[in-house]
Amino acid sequence: MSEHAHHPTPAQYWRIAGFLAILTAIEVALYYVEQEYELGFLNAAMLLALSTVKFIVVVGWFMHVKYEKPMISRFFTAGFVLAIGLYLVVLAAMGVVVVRG
Repeated sequence: MSEHAHHPTPAQYWRIAGFLAILTAIEVALYYVEQEYELGFLNAAMLLALSTVKFIVVVGWFMHVKYEKPMISRFFTAGFVLAIGLYLVVLAAMGVVVVRG
C-alpha cells in the first residue's frame, strides 16, 4: 500500500491532461503558422521542444516512471535521445534541417 502513496491523485491527472491538451493546441497552431510564414527550422525546433516536454510528462506521470528506480528513468531517457537523433536525421534528409559540415 505504501508504494502507491506518491502517485498523482485524480485531480492531478486532470491537471496533467489539461496541460497536455494545451501543448497539443500549441502544436496544432504551429502547423498553421508554418503554412502561413514558413518558419522552417524554427518550427521544427519548437515542435521538438514541445514533444520533449510532452514525453517527459507522459512518461513521468502517466507511466509512473518518476516514482521508479533511476535506472528505468535512464532507460527512457536513452530511448528518447535516440528517437530525437533519428528524427533529426529524417528532418535533415527531407531538407528541413540543414546540416553544415
